Amino acid sequence: MSAGRLPEREQRILDEMESVLRRDRQLTLRLWLLRLGPRTRRALANRPHPLTVALFAALSGTLLFIGLTTSSAGMVWAFAGLWSLTLIGFVRLLCRWTEP
Repeated sequence: MSAGRLPEREQRILDEMESVLRRDRQLTLRLWLLRLGPRTRRALANRPHPLTVALFAALSGTLLFIGLTTSSAGMVWAFAGLWSLTLIGFVRLLCRWTEP
């Protein structure tokens, strides 16, 4: 809100405009992205390729099998990390495919 230098009618109009802008989620997201650095924005804007996600899924399955057979903590952690990236990529692909 402003410091009250405007007439009451104009202040009320400005308050209404601010409340409408605060409810706009898309604008909030864009402003948040602008505060990030250019490298972070570029990384968030990149969309995964379906073959990359399929490769990650295959590697995750391999790491899961190796981790289960050897009971190696390192393999289980590697699987957990790669599986997380696989799920994130898959969800981003689904979002892209279901966009109107």
